[in-house]
Amino acid sequence: MDIIVDVLNKVNVFVWGPVMLVLLVGTGLYLNIGLRFYSFRNWIRAYQCLWKGRDHQSEHGEISPWNALMTAIAADIGTGNIVGVATAIAIGGPGALFWMWMTALVGMMTKFSEVLLSMHFREKTPGGNWVGGAMYFIKNGLGKRWTWLAVLFAIFGTCACLGTGAMVQANAVADNLVNTFGLNKWLVMIVLVGLCTLVLLGGVKRVGAVAGKLVPFMAGFYIVMCLIVIVMHIDRVPDVFLWVVKDAFTPTAAQGGFAGASIIVAIRMGMARGIFSNEAGLGTAPMAHATSTAESPLVQASIGMLDVFIDTIIICSMTGFVILVSVVPQNLPEGISAGVAAGDALWSSGLNGGILTSTAFGTALPGVGGYGVSIALALFAFTTALGWCVYGERCVIFLFGDRAQVPFRVLYCVAVAIGSLVSLNLVWLIADTCNALMAVPNLTGILLLSPILFRIVKEEVARDPRFVY
Repeated sequence: MDIIVDVLNKVNVFVWGPVMLVLLVGTGLYLNIGLRFYSFRNWIRAYQCLWKGRDHQSEHGEISPWNALMTAIAADIGTGNIVGVATAIAIGGPGALFWMWMTALVGMMTKFSEVLLSMHFREKTPGGNWVGGAMYFIKNGLGKRWTWLAVLFAIFGTCACLGTGAMVQANAVADNLVNTFGLNKWLVMIVLVGLCTLVLLGGVKRVGAVAGKLVPFMAGFYIVMCLIVIVMHIDRVPDVFLWVVKDAFTPTAAQGGFAGASIIVAIRMGMARGIFSNEAGLGTAPMAHATSTAESPLVQASIGMLDVFIDTIIICSMTGFVILVSVVPQNLPEGISAGVAAGDALWSSGLNGGILTSTAFGTALPGVGGYGVSIALALFAFTTALGWCVYGERCVIFLFGDRAQVPFRVLYCVAVAIGSLVSLNLVWLIADTCNALMAVPNLTGILLLSPILFRIVKEEVARDPRFVY
């Protein structure tokens, strides 16, 4: 077993290493150039389309554009927004947050492209399911000789969904509620499985309906918590912002429990945690967006790119600023005044992950901050589990047809039960590796279909005066 774990660890380090990060970000840069930085010039128009498109707009699809986006955001906004951001800062320094922003701004175009291709090449199955994603735009766009690549994506996706989506998220919910509120783990498991069963057995329409109501609430709850802390330290915000930008281009000196970080470490941690959080390029969210009733692929793709902005630029930034404004260190980079008398910074205390975030909230909001973070983590993990079930069943429909849909939902609920009760180190390692491996066929398909993608966007923008090219 130790040998297997050691091999998997090495594979995981490689697939989430520099080669993958360069491929993900490089693809995003290429798409931005090829599409004339479409996302920067149209994101306000995309918000307008989202708001006006809350209702069904065509007979094609299963759920509204709003619910499709909320389903994707439900899967995106998870523990990475709380734990991942804290880990990036604790290892890479404050500058890691800047590189998360840069990765998100580039990744918006990747998300736009994979959603548009998924909408354009989607299918309606004999069972009435509207299905899309990397496996379908590879099969239908590149032809039968590339079917093997589509199958690989579906296999990796199924494994990642059962691991990352069901077991790991259920484990996060159970651990948080048990450790924070002292609840019985078996009781948590029964309630969690019951809620998942009620939602998931209703299919993508019920998941979309629940996500459409729950995601705005949970995101709003967390943002309000963060804003309270930030407003309490509003005088520090300008200094912290300048600090993040400057630290992104200078090595971070060791201090407190922080071992120090080079610029490369800050870049790598910011990029890796940013991509892990918003999933741009991994090929997951397009499977939810492909169920949309949007009037055109361009409209849904434009709406789809917003989940990267919401997930990383808004939610992740909130977490980062809460951590950094809680205690501003005395030894800020030269030319930046802390404006406060403070001891060692909280971020450099040696704490990591969720503990660091919880401590930051607990320091700023004694008595309630830690509980608030635990509730947010539980909600984030629960909605992530719901969203990833949609991805998993789309993968098994591609592999085995409509008949596999209901059995997969049952299997998924069983995986939630197991994840609530047992330690998942090996499961997490396998799922995380498959998660990264999904990006390879997805990005390959996008790059090979990019000439078609560029043509589709140009033609659709010419027909839709709401957008500019």
